[in-house]
Amino acid sequence: MRISPKVQTLPLLILAVLPAEAQGFAELERINQIRLDYNQQGMLILGAWAVLNLLLGSIGSFRTQGQRQAFHQMNAYWNVVNLGIAVFGFWQATQVAAMNFWEGLVAQQQIEKVLLANVALDFGYLLLGLYLIERGRRLEKDRWIGFGKSILLQGAFLLLFDAILYGFLQQLGVELLELGKGISLK
Repeated sequence: MRISPKVQTLPLLILAVLPAEAQGFAELERINQIRLDYNQQGMLILGAWAVLNLLLGSIGSFRTQGQRQAFHQMNAYWNVVNLGIAVFGFWQATQVAAMNFWEGLVAQQQIEKVLLANVALDFGYLLLGLYLIERGRRLEKDRWIGFGKSILLQGAFLLLFDAILYGFLQQLGVELLELGKGISLK
């Protein structure tokens, strides 16, 4: 019985493709793990910012008056929410199982969209802070001025935080898309 040359080359083809597939899978795992690490590190940074602001805001609100007291109060109030987001976000980043390419791509796109939406919200916070400061000055309301300054600080931090995290993750998304060019639909 004679074996066709096509059948003889099939094992060689399989041996040539398997290492490439394994390398692609290892690269996919690396990219997904980096995304999770970025998310975890980001939530640790946000959590540390929140704890710092909760502590300083709580202490400052009892030791000051007027604008400064309002500033510290709003920092504490604002960062209760930030701490909740950080804890939930960190927990969520630790609960992710292994992903195939398409699941990883969807997760990548979702976090990028969330961060871009956050950047838009951050600009809104900056505008709200400026509005409260201006309105407080016109109406001579120290509380509004203090709240406005706090919201301005928190919005500036969050804008910087979200933009930097987006930059890191967006670059990772480019790597993921490059990896995807080598994947065929089966």
